[in-house]
Amino acid sequence: HTFGKTHGAGPADNVGAEPEAADLHQQGLGWKNSFGTGKGPDTITSGLEVTWTTTPTQWSNNYLENLFGFEWELTHSPAGANQWTAKDGAGAGSIPDAHDPSKRRNPTMLTTDLALRFDPIYEPISRRFLENPDQLSDAFARAWFKLIHRDMGPLSRYFGPEMPSEELLWQDPIPDVDHALVDDSDVTALKSKLLNSGLTVSQLVSTAWAAASTFRGSDKRGGANGGRLRLAPQKFWQANQPEQLANVLAKLEGIQSEFNSGGKKISLADLIVLAGSAGVEQAAKNAGHNVTVPFTPGRMDASQEQTDVESFGFLEPIADGFRNYVKSRYSVPAEALLIDKAQLLTLTAPEMTALIGGLRVLNTNVGQTRHGVFTQQQEALTNDFFKNLLDMGVEWKPTSEANEEFEGRDRKTGDAKWTATRVDLVFGSNAQLRALAEVYASDDAKEKFVKDFVAAWTKVMNLDRFDLK
Repeated sequence: HTFGKTHGAGPADNVGAEPEAADLHQQGLGWKNSFGTGKGPDTITSGLEVTWTTTPTQWSNNYLENLFGFEWELTHSPAGANQWTAKDGAGAGSIPDAHDPSKRRNPTMLTTDLALRFDPIYEPISRRFLENPDQLSDAFARAWFKLIHRDMGPLSRYFGPEMPSEELLWQDPIPDVDHALVDDSDVTALKSKLLNSGLTVSQLVSTAWAAASTFRGSDKRGGANGGRLRLAPQKFWQANQPEQLANVLAKLEGIQSEFNSGGKKISLADLIVLAGSAGVEQAAKNAGHNVTVPFTPGRMDASQEQTDVESFGFLEPIADGFRNYVKSRYSVPAEALLIDKAQLLTLTAPEMTALIGGLRVLNTNVGQTRHGVFTQQQEALTNDFFKNLLDMGVEWKPTSEANEEFEGRDRKTGDAKWTATRVDLVFGSNAQLRALAEVYASDDAKEKFVKDFVAAWTKVMNLDRFDLK
């Protein structure tokens, strides 16, 4: 509020409908203002008519000087909205008019402005800034920088001569690589140790997915890099099955420690992704397909001190359809939450479909529920999910009035065959997703399915590898 003003030159009924509700001939403009000229001094937005400082086009400390320097009385804007004016004519004529240099105005404030002075929590902060303008300037600069860079991801994505050298906690810092990266022979040896560690394919794959699937394309946060799956708050998230996760991480850390003692090093972040890739390769082999899941080392492990626990808390999934997980009941159906998750992961519809089919037959469901696990084959990357989903010999019925879980029975015998969620059945119900499911369900699509799953899997594992793009 060091800058500018609010606009409330007249009553709100002078302003027309918003663009979507405006008449067709207004061509998407909307909010047509019939008051006076409809612009400049006749502008109506909030309905409040307030200019805070004597220098509304310059940076200054005058906003706080006025806020604390005057006493205030309740008045009304030309539109009739409640606002505040300096008592007893104090500061009269000290505020310039925004449009007519010959006019002067009295100091005015919003109710929210006065809260910064009279609220017991905000008042000490505001007074400190009043008495220390340099602190306000620094705090504003940092807050403004954060506001306009919050969706750019880590500092490694910044570019230009004005890029600050200071790395900030909200940028989710990750240490630079400080060791030689593993080569192909190292990767082969590590895969062998991972597959002989006693961990199941489901555990290897679900752990890697838990790490990488936190990525959000909306603000470039999350992902496997940083190895924050082992840190608070992620290691406590319900979706990550904390008890199982702790056991898996303990074994992975043992493998890491043994490998690193030999002179070479691998980060736990890299090892988690490699473990998932090894699990996918083994599952494909169990289904009769020899594939190599691409793996590019170079991830590093962040520390707990480099992790803002409160900020990362907002990345906790309330639902992850890829793991058939919903934290609670919501007004939004589970299949819609799946689509939201998929778009955050920047997935296409075919990529989403392939991943669902593969993750289901590998049983990465939270709690290892059998919902959507439409296969009798263990740890095999088959197209069974799609084949059995589209089986016309199965009749599906909801198990409760909530219509969230379903049971599939043989139409002839009545025997129970499968259980499913809304996320599972949408791939047979939605026309577009069913078309994709039919492709993958074909007898001649087994190899294509594995190939597409590996490609989509690799994409998710590398979403936060900005150094590769």
